[in-house]
Amino acid sequence: MSRTVEPAPLPRAQLVVLTVALSLAVFMGALDISIANVSVPNIAGDLGVSADHGTWIITAFGAARAILLPVTGWMARRVGELRLFILSTLAFTAFSLLCGLATTFPMLVAARALQGVAAGPVMPLSQSLLLANFPRSRHGFANGIWAMMIVVGPVAGPILGGWITDSYHWSWIFNLNVPIGILAALVTWLLLADRTPDTRVQGQRMDLVGLLLLSVAVIALQVMLDQGSDKAWFDSNFIVGCAVVAVVAAAFLLVWELTDDNPVLDLALFGRRNFLVASIAITLGYMTYFGGVVILPLWLQTYHGYTATWAGMATASLGVGAVLCAPIAGRLSDRFDPRILVTVGFLIFAVVSFLKADASPQITFAQIFITRLPWGIASALFLIPLLTLSMAGLPSERFASASGLFNFMRLLALSAGTSLAQVVWHRRSDLHDHHLTESIDGLAPSTQAWFERAQDLGMNHEQALSHLSEQISGQAALMGLNDAYWLAGWLFIGLTVLIWFARPE
Repeated sequence: MSRTVEPAPLPRAQLVVLTVALSLAVFMGALDISIANVSVPNIAGDLGVSADHGTWIITAFGAARAILLPVTGWMARRVGELRLFILSTLAFTAFSLLCGLATTFPMLVAARALQGVAAGPVMPLSQSLLLANFPRSRHGFANGIWAMMIVVGPVAGPILGGWITDSYHWSWIFNLNVPIGILAALVTWLLLADRTPDTRVQGQRMDLVGLLLLSVAVIALQVMLDQGSDKAWFDSNFIVGCAVVAVVAAAFLLVWELTDDNPVLDLALFGRRNFLVASIAITLGYMTYFGGVVILPLWLQTYHGYTATWAGMATASLGVGAVLCAPIAGRLSDRFDPRILVTVGFLIFAVVSFLKADASPQITFAQIFITRLPWGIASALFLIPLLTLSMAGLPSERFASASGLFNFMRLLALSAGTSLAQVVWHRRSDLHDHHLTESIDGLAPSTQAWFERAQDLGMNHEQALSHLSEQISGQAALMGLNDAYWLAGWLFIGLTVLIWFARPE
């Protein structure tokens, strides 16, 4: 039976408890996007594989999760939103425990894939259940609480994962989910079991062709994005093959879903102007935002002598800004035109990106930490109003489909931003390295003076050359980093124009 009547909002005390429970479920899933990243060397060493092979624990989770996100609405219509949320949360908890108990690498990869499958529906359904139990006049605030978790989770993941791995054992980064998952599922069921209407649609056939095409396209794309940098991108036949498979499968998927009577994807959502503009904005905006989140810690660890934990600490201030600003941004979304808030968020990103594009080798921990605070504020100001805009005017029975498809675009943007930012950084660094090396005149007095100082420090000629090469590489990497932030600033400027094609409802 389809939902035709909006349920009455929960009493305030129960609504607070429900919000905490659903937020824990969201945080658990968001945390696992990145918590294993810094632990890959330790995990690979313990299980007897190389660090390159170890990255498959990240790819397996990301690909499996991405497949289930956009089909959440279709699954919810067959199973029921509350039932699917509880089953997915408990399954995620069980597979997390299986990850922690893994004794071989294939066992861990399989458990991570199953964990990703279970995680897929948790995020959109938690948002759908939250919005269904908040009055529509406070949907912006509800989205603010929900978005706070998905922003903070990926930022906190590397810090928490590094600390747990260094202090205890990598298995605890997965075992941590067990009490959280059980609590979130139990509290949500107790609060909503007697008041959530049955949303199952009886007799709905399974779109196996659409699901298969979606799986092939997403897996091929995710593997291409995750492995592209390690395999020199399109110089690798493997990456070219992944790209071809992804494009062909996506083309067939689009044709099939537009002509099928019971499509697995609700592509009709893109016919709504607000959802289309919000989806494009979140894809391009999140891609640019998360690219900047990724490359600064890499630079700090590679060229500035930071450990993984300290690099995470230096960049974690954007999470602080997001936590502080998310509830406020949610309230503002209920009162003001969300396009104004998104514009302000993108402009803050642009200004901070331009400021970061002037970094020097003498940059301090405090300077990095402080300049990241506005990014956290800006992330709340663009993500939460976009969530509100994407859901504007939709009946509650379409919340799950819209949230699943919207977050699918966001997570694809996360993967693409991670890969593309590293490509831009490395390419620009190589270019600057080449130009700086060419500019050195071995016969120039300044160069001769530099070699004389190196000899005074006890270096022979070969050691001095090696040291000079390291200095050039470090300077080129910083210049490449600045170029990447300069590009990000202009992209954010362009996005401030795009958002005004939406119409608030």
